[in-house]
Amino acid sequence: MRILVTGGAGYIGSHTAKALAHAGFEPIVYDNLSEGYRWAVKWGPLVEGSLSDRSRLQEALHLHSIEAVIHFAAHAYVGESMREPRKYFQNNITDALVLLDTLLDAGIRTFVFSSSCAVYGSPETLPIAESNPKLPLSPYGESKLFLERALSWYGAAYGIRSACLRYFNAAGADADGELGELHRCETHVIPLVIESALGNRGPVEVFGTDYPTPDGTAIRDFVHVSDLADAHVLALKHLMTEKESFAVNLGAGRGISVLEIIRAVEKQAGTAIRWESGPRRAGDPPALVADASLALSLLGWNPARSTLDQIISSAWRWHQRKPRHDK
Repeated sequence: MRILVTGGAGYIGSHTAKALAHAGFEPIVYDNLSEGYRWAVKWGPLVEGSLSDRSRLQEALHLHSIEAVIHFAAHAYVGESMREPRKYFQNNITDALVLLDTLLDAGIRTFVFSSSCAVYGSPETLPIAESNPKLPLSPYGESKLFLERALSWYGAAYGIRSACLRYFNAAGADADGELGELHRCETHVIPLVIESALGNRGPVEVFGTDYPTPDGTAIRDFVHVSDLADAHVLALKHLMTEKESFAVNLGAGRGISVLEIIRAVEKQAGTAIRWESGPRRAGDPPALVADASLALSLLGWNPARSTLDQIISSAWRWHQRKPRHDK
């Protein structure tokens, strides 16, 4: 069974392509390589193209006899979305609707969507269940919530079956060392701290040390990227058998602060890491922690690799020998 993986040359998309291949599917990666990397496409063919190019999408769907889609291709930086909302709404909404309409015309009705905990905004209670209010704080979160709602309406009108996977903070690296976290403009805390420990950048800037948290820094729920990849495969299988749409949280269910990340990397690296206090970033809530019990009961998903030590050690190994080329 051939699965179109949009954005499959990126961080989570490439790990999911590997998991799909190991589960007996054939991933067909569709990516314009604006954020992803050619070297990360190892388990199936790469089709270069953008979401807005309907004819290119049609060609890929027909040529490879696609039966389902896992959709990752999106801009994904909260801070940038606050400065450039038009960029996020164009790609994450307008272009995504082109993809949806092209799938409908091709008769493809199975869709796994890479959503985000950003749809919840700043929750009043923790952990966050799927029933929590959806009040995004950023254009990025708004774009994810819009497509979730569009999928619900498309399901009612056209029969699209969708899985909306609201994951929290993806982290870590492939156990085999083939894949890891590498962004062209790095904003994620774990790779930034590791690169500082390796001497490849200066002090780490901690955005906000005055949050209402135990150590004053933001708290997030970090989940190993390979656990996320497994969840996409489980979601796809569930849609194919149960044929009912659903949305679930994907997280480890524990909160980790920025300073705890720094201390964990210091322990792994055996060296002190310099850091500096900076202002809070617009759109960042103080704490986000998942209640992922529905993913366990519905999909049988268990984030077995997502302890802090497992995440940091896997990321540390990969960053020590990560590729130095751009493509």
